[in-house]
Amino acid sequence: MDTCACALEMLGMLVYVGAWLCALATTILPQWLTMSTALLPVESYELGLWETCVVQDVGGMECRAYDSLLGLSSDLKLARILMCVALAVGVLGILVAVPGLHLVNSCKEHGGHRTKRTLTITGGVLGMTSGVLCLIPVSYMAHLAVIHFFDDKVPDVVPRWEFGDALFCGWAAGFLLIVAGMLMVASCSCPQAEPQPAQQRRYQVMSTNASLRKRTEYV
Repeated sequence: MDTCACALEMLGMLVYVGAWLCALATTILPQWLTMSTALLPVESYELGLWETCVVQDVGGMECRAYDSLLGLSSDLKLARILMCVALAVGVLGILVAVPGLHLVNSCKEHGGHRTKRTLTITGGVLGMTSGVLCLIPVSYMAHLAVIHFFDDKVPDVVPRWEFGDALFCGWAAGFLLIVAGMLMVASCSCPQAEPQPAQQRRYQVMSTNASLRKRTEYV
C-alpha cells in the first residue's frame, strides 16, 4: 500500500464529499439572485430554482414555491435539470470511487489492484464531470444577471437582479468537484506494487526454505 496514493485518495474523497454537499446546498438555497429596490429599502427579493423569497430587514422571510413547472422560464428549467444531473453524477462517482480506495477491504481477489484502479479513475472522471455540470448553470445565470444589469435599454430606476450567495457556493462546489476528481485520478499515477496472492507468497517462501536447506546440506 503506497502512502502517496492513500493520502491523495483520502484527500480527494474528503474534498469530493464536501464539494457535493456544497452543490446540494446550491441547488436548495433560494439566493441565486437578489434584488433590492429604493422604493422599499426595508425589503429585498431573492430568486432560487424552486422558490422566490421576500426578506425584510427586521428579520422576517417569506418564501413561495413556483406555482407551475410549465410556467417557469427556460433558464430556470435548464438550471434545475443541470444541477440535478450534477448531483446524480456526483453521487454515482462517490459510490464508484469508495470501493476503489485502498483502505476499503474490497476487490482483493486476483486482479483486484487493477479493478481498484479502474474504479478510482472512473469515480474521479465522474467527479470532474459533475463539477462541469455544476458550473454551467451557475455561470449561465450569472451571465444573464450581468447582461440585464448593464442593459442600457432598461431605465436606471428599474431594480436589477444581482449575484446571490448560492452562485458563489455553486462556483466553489464546481471547482472543488473538479479538484477532487483530479486528485482521485492522480492517486492512480503513484507507483504501486501489485499485491501477490497468498498462495503465490507461500510457494515462494517454501521455495526459499528449500533452497536454503539444500545449501546447508551441501556445506
